[in-house]
Amino acid sequence: MAFYKLLINLLLLAICISSCSAQSRLESGEREVVVSETLEYYLYFPPDYEPSSGAKFPLLLFLHGGGESGGALDLLQKNGPPKLLAEGKDFPFLILAPQNPHKQKWWNVRAVMKLLESVVEENRVDPDRLYLTGLSRGGNACWEIATQYPETFAAMAVVCGMTPLPYAHWVDKSMPIRVFHGTEDPVIPFSESEEMVRKLREMGYNVELTAYSGVGHNSWEKAYLEEDLYTWFLEHSK
Repeated sequence: MAFYKLLINLLLLAICISSCSAQSRLESGEREVVVSETLEYYLYFPPDYEPSSGAKFPLLLFLHGGGESGGALDLLQKNGPPKLLAEGKDFPFLILAPQNPHKQKWWNVRAVMKLLESVVEENRVDPDRLYLTGLSRGGNACWEIATQYPETFAAMAVVCGMTPLPYAHWVDKSMPIRVFHGTEDPVIPFSESEEMVRKLREMGYNVELTAYSGVGHNSWEKAYLEEDLYTWFLEHSK
């Protein structure tokens, strides 16, 4: 009896070893993955833009928040520079305002940058005077773009966006930055911007924080009415 038990145990051990050996496979592979994105957008041209002229103009890229995602394009006119344009304000630069087609997805920043590249190539845009701004989810995307494409923009303004704090050093040190945030923001805490600005300053970056005391998540209502914001952009070039 003992012999048979020993034999059975040996057989079970052999099966186990064989099974484990069969599962321990590591194979390498390679496959091209193509992801496409369709972006609707507004493109504003300043009053003195003449297609036949040789002069080149600055361009401001604006990225909206989550509330304007995945719906009709005219939702973009609720906030930020598109809202000011709808109210009749003119700007001395082109404004590119794409729409995130997904209600519950982050911005596809690679698609946004491809769109920007096309607009710059097809219009009289000065590539040394590209400016970046966005609010809330669009503010998150601004920080992501600043880390992933650090040599593209001459200046950036972020309104109540989440920040990539561990990767702050990836941002171009020569790019001036302005940050706006409400101190009582219940959606994206003020500490997000506060800590990012502190870290950037410790590394010697040119960054300014505007804290709106008592203001919640809608700090963009104040930020984009800051009279000096747009002249500040125009002071900077790559």
